[in-house]
Amino acid sequence: MTSTGNDTTTAAATAVPPHHPPARDAPPHPGRTLALTSAATALALMTYTAPMVTLPQTAADLGTPLSAQAWLLNGTPLGLAALLLVVGSLADDHGRRRVFVAGTFALGLTTALGALAGTTWLFTLARIAQGAASAALLAGSLGLLAHAFPTPAGRLRATGVWGAFVSGGIAVGPLVTGSIPSWRLGYGVLGAATLVVAALGTRGLAESRSPRGGRPDLAGAATFGPALIALVAALTLGRDGWLRPPVLLLLAAAIVLTAAFADLERRSATPMIDLTLLRRPLFLASATGGLFTGLAVIGLFSFLPALLQQALGMSPMDTAWLFLLWSGLSFAVALQARRLAGRVPPRHQLALGFLLHTAGALSMLGALDAGSWHRLLPGLIVAGTGSGLLNAALPLLAVESVPPTRVAMGSGAQQTFRYIGSCAGVALTIALATSAGTPGGGADLAITVSAGLSVLAAVGLVLLRDRPAAEA
Repeated sequence: MTSTGNDTTTAAATAVPPHHPPARDAPPHPGRTLALTSAATALALMTYTAPMVTLPQTAADLGTPLSAQAWLLNGTPLGLAALLLVVGSLADDHGRRRVFVAGTFALGLTTALGALAGTTWLFTLARIAQGAASAALLAGSLGLLAHAFPTPAGRLRATGVWGAFVSGGIAVGPLVTGSIPSWRLGYGVLGAATLVVAALGTRGLAESRSPRGGRPDLAGAATFGPALIALVAALTLGRDGWLRPPVLLLLAAAIVLTAAFADLERRSATPMIDLTLLRRPLFLASATGGLFTGLAVIGLFSFLPALLQQALGMSPMDTAWLFLLWSGLSFAVALQARRLAGRVPPRHQLALGFLLHTAGALSMLGALDAGSWHRLLPGLIVAGTGSGLLNAALPLLAVESVPPTRVAMGSGAQQTFRYIGSCAGVALTIALATSAGTPGGGADLAITVSAGLSVLAAVGLVLLRDRPAAEA
């Protein structure tokens, strides 16, 4: 066994001919690791955003009423939020490559199966399974990158590229699904491409794990996952009335299970998440940035394409090209954002990203009532720039805010907050957008709330004070 920093490269557990060792016996290959993890991440985000421009067609094919359309969008973030922290901890303790490759294979299979769903609930279950598989892929990928790029400069470059591919997947996903006549065929194409990347990952990545040891935190997993499922279900069902018994019972279950999880984590020798991390300003900034990115940014832009199709009669492909302005700029800005390193702290970069989203969103007010998609262009440019800053800063902050042996857990924790926010944001956006008399009025209300949440996030991030000694 050889040791690199706080991570270890582990010998194969199965016997193989000595002249042909498995890839995980070799030291990590930085370029190959970055290419495979970035490609898989892009495909995970393409799958995530697939229903954005095909929601009306998918809902019509499945017979999904308006009140249940949030489930078509929220299935994947629900699976992500429920399992990211669990699989992040498992990846650190039992092998980041193992978890990453298993998640990539599972994403390919579940995406292909989603194309065969014939009802709303079967499609939603497939989307939840896609989210669970994506959780393993995303949590393992940042852990693999941190192991392959141990220096600060290398890690800055790698996380910047990885964050750009998050934006790239968001940009390309709607274009792919919008350009294919059938949404079912689109899912089949994405599933096949993901299986190819998984096959390459079995031979192209080196294994790494933390030396912590110990048993998996099964009790924590058994309480944390159901707590999040109950919370997201309550948020999704709440749009039809917050005081209804099912919603109140789900909220009560979420509170009880969360309290039980916190108590178990305090007592566990090998917890999924070290709760003392909540005392670290950088970890709080990472969690806050993830939560409000999902709540304000992803929540709004997940449903806005469907609103454009309803209000302006745009086709799925036209909507995808329009939103490429936002997501494509996000990709380009995320690639270049590493130039801010050493000049702007990551939490200030996050605050700037949220303020740019606010400015962009507010400039889009009134566009749908005016019946003009041209009025959206300046706002999409400004908001896309802000999104790029967010996607570049978040992965770097996830890695830097936790000890080196827990980087996959740090990634899982931040992205858990991101997709909890996404689930809540989608449910909130749909509730607001459908509460007004016209699509334009509902869109303006949703945009205003999104902008207000972004301002709140920016202020909170600026007020957090760094304590370098506490981060050591």
